[in-house]
Amino acid sequence: MKALLLILLAILPLQGKLMPSSQEVFGDDYPELDSRATAEWWKNQESVRKNRPMLKLDVPRKDVIGFALYTLQNNTLKLTAQLFPLKPGETQEVRLEIKKGDQWEEIAKENIVYPGWSAHFRLNNWDSTKNFTYRLRHADKATFEGKIRREPTDKDTITIGNLSCNSSRTTGPRPLIIKNLIAQDPDLLFFAGDQTYHHTQHTTGWLEFGLQFRDIMRDRPTITIPDDHDIGQANLWGEGGIKATTSAGPSGGYFYPAKYVNMVQRQQTWHLPDPIDPTPVKNGIEVYFTNLTYAGISMAIIEDRKFKTGPEGTIPKMGPRPDHINDPKYDRKAVDVEGLKLLGDRQLKFLHNWSQDWTNSQLKVVLSATAFCGAVHIHGQPTNRLLADLDSNAWPQTGRNNALREIRRATATHLCGDQHLAVAVRHGIDTFDDGPYAFTSPALVNTIYGRWWHPADAKAGPNPVKNSPLPWTGNYLDGLGNKITMLAYANPTDRKDEKQRADGYGLSRFNKKTGQVTFECFKRFTDITTDKDCQFPGWPLSFNSRENDGRKPVGHISYQVEIENPVIQVINESTKEILYTTRIRESSGKLPVYSLDPHTIKVGKDKANRILTSGLTGK
Repeated sequence: MKALLLILLAILPLQGKLMPSSQEVFGDDYPELDSRATAEWWKNQESVRKNRPMLKLDVPRKDVIGFALYTLQNNTLKLTAQLFPLKPGETQEVRLEIKKGDQWEEIAKENIVYPGWSAHFRLNNWDSTKNFTYRLRHADKATFEGKIRREPTDKDTITIGNLSCNSSRTTGPRPLIIKNLIAQDPDLLFFAGDQTYHHTQHTTGWLEFGLQFRDIMRDRPTITIPDDHDIGQANLWGEGGIKATTSAGPSGGYFYPAKYVNMVQRQQTWHLPDPIDPTPVKNGIEVYFTNLTYAGISMAIIEDRKFKTGPEGTIPKMGPRPDHINDPKYDRKAVDVEGLKLLGDRQLKFLHNWSQDWTNSQLKVVLSATAFCGAVHIHGQPTNRLLADLDSNAWPQTGRNNALREIRRATATHLCGDQHLAVAVRHGIDTFDDGPYAFTSPALVNTIYGRWWHPADAKAGPNPVKNSPLPWTGNYLDGLGNKITMLAYANPTDRKDEKQRADGYGLSRFNKKTGQVTFECFKRFTDITTDKDCQFPGWPLSFNSRENDGRKPVGHISYQVEIENPVIQVINESTKEILYTTRIRESSGKLPVYSLDPHTIKVGKDKANRILTSGLTGK
């Protein structure tokens, strides 16, 4: 008997400890939350929703490393390894190796974080001038390989892939998208949100997304940010982290517990540079808004849902839902109530400071989940016309304009997703075309919610795009009265035919020498190597980054500097407003000003920290 007991004591440690259940992790009210990846997960692999197939997580042990994500900034590498769920007795450690000649050298090892089954590596003093082949290893069998690219600081044009809304209703690989992207070879990828729609089973959906896109993500920096569906909500107005009453969202706040939201954010955003201001919001929900500077492109990554006020109870209800307006007599000013938040004070401060710091950067871009306008008329079904939808950054209007002024202050371009409709616009703040250009990517797989741009009078707006193949371009007011110039849109032609739903993705090319920015928009079911008609009508389109500030000058102030490629800042002395801070490619020229007030001009190499002239008015 004693011998048998000793044998059992020797075996039990090898069996390992069973991980806590969903109920133990997320609380008694959420016994099924992420349940396919917790506790005895291998016994719980049925689909949670009927007629919605889900990825099986019980994979061969050699395949337990699903995929990896990384970013590189200032010689710091941050990398996330995403694993399939492990079983009792399996090691809770992942090793990172790099290849030197024909040999692999282990450079780091990290424990796996539960719930979520992710491991996170930070390596300082990374040599960003060289390519490195890397390998992740778990136990003796599982490996995953990729490449940490050298930072292409010498390239004139940097290309960012813009992707979003990856419907979980269409399972399996995305072969043409991956084939095209590999051929196009973007320098960096940006997934703007809704990587999965498996609301309460994020680990399953996240792994499914990772398998679909890992062959393009494994060897280039990738930015992923969660949107509402990723954290289990139909819509999200975060209101600084308060508790929501329903997962529909209009009352404001987060429906699922902070541990679940933080797990989602950790899986999707830990590999980004550290948050600018890491202070959590209410209920311990963490933040991730930050700046990534890569190969001369400075990207502000913002959270446009987390601080936003919910519409229910804060504005009059004027439609079938608190967030939909269908009353033709409604007063637009009535919904722009004083005190409503969009980005919130912390993020506005971040953008304001970011606009002035041009260290290692030639051009600036803002990345967010959704758009700063309602560039949509028809929602869900072709017969469902709405005047306004509050589930975008078009509302509240004052918050929208404050955000756009900060983006304009940096002469930055805006990239986003969420809307399930590809559009390219130029924003107006006080007048048409005085704000930045923006590109909303199409849905990668557009089965969830169709949208269309279709003015009620079916007429072009003033100043339409010359020679455009599209009938409805030009100046318009969206349903909230925001000024936009529609440049291009990609309406679905037949929602029942997957090849006519307007699925696709975008590429944005940034030329650091000339400042030219080009938007391209590709159809999902075309092969760029053989098909000539692979972009949606209206694309590509180009502009100069300086045009992201489209205000009409009332005068100009001459300047001359000895610094090559300087950063210049213009300040209105009467209002103390920083009009703009930008990198100038010419050592002399004329700077636009927008009043006859006296102005101060500052200059510097990366920050405008030295007064060049003051007290001058435009001529």
